[in-house]
Amino acid sequence: MFALVDCNSFYASCEQIFRPDLRGKPVVVLSNNDGCIVARNAEAKALNIPELQAYFTLKDFLNHHKVHVFSSNYALYGDISQRVMHTLKHFSPDVEVYSIDEMFLDLSGFHQDLTTYGQNIKATVWKEVRIPVSVGIAPTKTLAKLANYAAKKIPNCYGVCTLDQPYKWDWLLKRMPVQKVWGVGKRLSKRLAGIGVCTAYELAKANKKQLRKLTNVCLERTANELNGHACLGLDEVAEKKQIYVTRSFGEKVTELASLQEAITLYATRACEKLRKQQHWVQTIHVFAHTSPFLPNYYSNSLVVKLPYPTDDPRLVSAYAKRGIELIYRESALFLKCGIGLIELLDKHHQQKDLFSPGQSNRSNILSSTLDTINQKYGRSTVFLAAQGIRKPWKMRQEFLSPRYTTRWQDLPLVR
Repeated sequence: MFALVDCNSFYASCEQIFRPDLRGKPVVVLSNNDGCIVARNAEAKALNIPELQAYFTLKDFLNHHKVHVFSSNYALYGDISQRVMHTLKHFSPDVEVYSIDEMFLDLSGFHQDLTTYGQNIKATVWKEVRIPVSVGIAPTKTLAKLANYAAKKIPNCYGVCTLDQPYKWDWLLKRMPVQKVWGVGKRLSKRLAGIGVCTAYELAKANKKQLRKLTNVCLERTANELNGHACLGLDEVAEKKQIYVTRSFGEKVTELASLQEAITLYATRACEKLRKQQHWVQTIHVFAHTSPFLPNYYSNSLVVKLPYPTDDPRLVSAYAKRGIELIYRESALFLKCGIGLIELLDKHHQQKDLFSPGQSNRSNILSSTLDTINQKYGRSTVFLAAQGIRKPWKMRQEFLSPRYTTRWQDLPLVR
């Protein structure tokens, strides 16, 4: 048996943890640069506020209904996610962190009532982290996904749905559109409709050879999972094959110096992720473009080979700055730039080059020192001067809440 624990309206719920005055009131969270609505709590959904709608088009409506608006606070969300996952690890020895707000638990061998166990999980996460969650329990991961959906949508489930018998999941599958099945999107659902498969139940009972002919073995595996036959186990945390860091600017950028400051910051962030998974990078991808909605659209990119595998932000940012310089165009109003680390090598299984000294131990010590200081005192406590200080191009966050759990100055005060 598997349990999928999913945080309800995670970003919006994080904003309410240290603001109990917001509970029961509509809350929305915006995307980068306060562009679109990406998260809504239950009260906001009750107002029929659409997701992924541009904020400026709904500004008057949100003000009229006294909706509380927040910019994305990734430092807060990341830390709260870690706290939720740490709490959940006490409920199973085998877990898989599926996303920032979802985790699979392996409940194999549990002999107690699983619905009661799910309610215990839900109550514990609320007590320790103050995040509401829904729990779906089933014999396969695909069914657990659907059970979690039912736990959110069916009031009588009270946040926990257990599909432990075939008649239970058959009842749910008959009422579930096929595009709600994990791994079946809108395009595939249209193709399935062409062979008469419109519900999850029809997918489960479809001819397996016909499904494989329509797409591939993955869809056949999904159908088996819907019938209660586990084909997917818990996955270990996969190492990223590539690392990209990119952001849109709060204001259009025209100067090369500002672009180079931004690319230095992104290169530093990418190298932090690189060191975390114990890899080096050999090749980087640098790119920048203007707005596709404005005249004279311009986009360009460059792939740069580094002299040797490294995780040193100084070397990576130096070559990234050179790349940006080569693709820079005067008078262009740049909307976005970014860097990709596209050829990663395992630091512990690296073929040395007889004619290249490679990364020095001095660089290793410097990078380790940077990580230690920034982990202890907060990100960007120590940074490369080339990142700039004023950053007029930085991401727009007009409604940013305090970083309650990761910044000393933002610690909540109890009176």
